[in-house]
Amino acid sequence: MTNDDNNAYDMDVYARSLNLSNFLRESPIRSAIKALHPPPGSRGLDVGCGLGNHTLMLAEAVTPDGHVTGLDLSPELLEYAREVADRSILSNNVSFREGDMRQIPFDDDTFDWSWSADCVGYAPVEPLPLIKELGRVVKPGGIVAILAWSSEHLLPGYPLLEARLSATVAGISPFTRGKRPSSHFLRALGWFHEAGLEQPTAQTFIGDVQAPLSENNRAALIDLFEMRWPGVQSELTAEEWGQYQRLCNPQSKEFILDKPDYYAFFTYTQFRGRVV
Repeated sequence: MTNDDNNAYDMDVYARSLNLSNFLRESPIRSAIKALHPPPGSRGLDVGCGLGNHTLMLAEAVTPDGHVTGLDLSPELLEYAREVADRSILSNNVSFREGDMRQIPFDDDTFDWSWSADCVGYAPVEPLPLIKELGRVVKPGGIVAILAWSSEHLLPGYPLLEARLSATVAGISPFTRGKRPSSHFLRALGWFHEAGLEQPTAQTFIGDVQAPLSENNRAALIDLFEMRWPGVQSELTAEEWGQYQRLCNPQSKEFILDKPDYYAFFTYTQFRGRVV
């Protein structure tokens, strides 16, 4: 297999993972979009759009005459996004552009609102300049909003193990050692104040799943376990690692997703402010 083949395979795997996660995230994200209430007919920007799932949801909210532009740094993900959009009844309401959220390739005051999910605060750059850049391209009176995964309870009945997993390097990412507390995502109200945005507010939305799990939700949770706690063995005791393997390995007889009383929930938090 050539390097190009490997890259294509890796991108296919990553795209599959993003699609799976959408099954879990769709409900709270739709609730966040409803709370954002982008005006029908407005023009918005979805920064870090990835496969364009959120771009289409946002476009649905501004139909029939609105338009949403999805921006992403990855041309490969944008190719997927365009293919999906072309098959959608909302294809005329969306477009996609390659670009960096640190230097958004649009003029000042271009959009009525801007949105970014799982990017600001979750990238290895300071969040304040990103908030300012999101605000720069929005007209006075328009809204800037950021959204991100903010908590989870995925191992019901095993709070001590889940607490240990959450305290690993992977579990606390992106709040890595040495990062200033004010750079933590849940401190985003301060970013909005510093960026000069008015009336900053925060709201949290809950997503949950319960047994019996659909095939898609089961696959998405398996993928989430692998994504959420990779490489944790060296940070756990032998007993903790054994328990983790028993509960989170789909081949285990004790696999937690097979339990008839399985229930889990997670949260997304949205911060928003108005451009002066």
